[in-house]
Amino acid sequence: MIDPAQNIDGKFDVLIEGKKIVGLAKPGTGKRKIGSKAKVIDAKGCVVAPGFIDMHVHLREPGFEGKETVVTGSQAAVAGGFTSVACMANTVPVNDSQAVTGYILSKAKQAVCKVYPIGAATIGLSGEKISDFGELKQAGVVAYSDDGRTVMNAELQRRIMELARWHDMPLLVHAEDQNISADGMMNEGYVSTELGLDGNPAVSEEIMVARDIMLARFTGCRLHVQHISTAGAVELVRWAKKKKVPVTCEVTPHHFTLTEECVGDYQTNCKMAPPLRTVADRAALIKAMADGTIDAIATDHAPHGILLKQIEFDKAANGIIGLETALGLALKLVQKKRLTLPRMVAMLTQAPASILKLPGGTLRENQPADICIFNPDANYVYNADNIRSKSKNSPFINWELPGVVRCTLVDGKIVYTG
Repeated sequence: MIDPAQNIDGKFDVLIEGKKIVGLAKPGTGKRKIGSKAKVIDAKGCVVAPGFIDMHVHLREPGFEGKETVVTGSQAAVAGGFTSVACMANTVPVNDSQAVTGYILSKAKQAVCKVYPIGAATIGLSGEKISDFGELKQAGVVAYSDDGRTVMNAELQRRIMELARWHDMPLLVHAEDQNISADGMMNEGYVSTELGLDGNPAVSEEIMVARDIMLARFTGCRLHVQHISTAGAVELVRWAKKKKVPVTCEVTPHHFTLTEECVGDYQTNCKMAPPLRTVADRAALIKAMADGTIDAIATDHAPHGILLKQIEFDKAANGIIGLETALGLALKLVQKKRLTLPRMVAMLTQAPASILKLPGGTLRENQPADICIFNPDANYVYNADNIRSKSKNSPFINWELPGVVRCTLVDGKIVYTG
């Protein structure tokens, strides 16, 4: 059992009654505590961890149900060991109102994992007029974000941060100076020049990370930098944390696994925003994961249909699916001794739960029985035929990955076995 929130890494029985964890016991004693009729899940050879929490997914509903729905996204989630997901606001209509939030939560009742909506920071994601933060919070959102877009007006961003702090909610930001990135389709550098593609330089991200850190320092807003991708941005967050600025950040599995070279001969499944960066950037990300500068692993699960990916690179949509490969890609870092197993689990559980103030993220007594049981030593081939998501846009298809999810439980109910 690994539960970083309790500093536990050892052999235990996890005792569940109804929807809650009722206690931990040394091996062999748990059955007697609950009773002889208790159902036993044999986790021999596996890790029992809190259910993973993904604080950055796109479930596409409402508006793009052909790519994904709340239900199909939840099915992909539990197959990857995730028991909770937070879904972004770039739906159609945008989740900038109580009505859309309520619609998503109504759909979430049929989901096999817990679904937490994130509300748009500005109406229509326009970056022009602030959404009704009070209404959104009352409706049930857990954070505010214009993910995929940057609020370019610094004064407006200041007001957004002040309101977010007033409502005691985190602001999740996509850091990109859109004047600099312009039409950039991949990281700006030698590879983009060789391929003849417009580049998006690292400085476009770093300028906005710097601006938002200073605004967070000024306003006291809880700032969270999404899908951080450059060494410079990591250093800015590291500086901010030393200065006690309330800032956290996340990294995606594709950014700590792939680099700009993977675009190769215009591989559209390697087109994303922010773009894949350099080998040096990837090394900086991995180091920051290990030392705690980067708080969480989040997938940025972004489903797209075939027609939006199997076209010319400049016309292709940004993003890849990631819920079913996150564990395997993170475990590859553990195998290479770049990351410890408890640290990896913490980034998938304790950290996102803390940032979004969600239940779960720990196997502590009286917490929800949201659990992932996985075998870190078993390998599998990520096959297109077995993908639970509606979409198949992944560069990791046919990769052999470690970490087979054997069982996922949500509120004490088994929702996936593998």
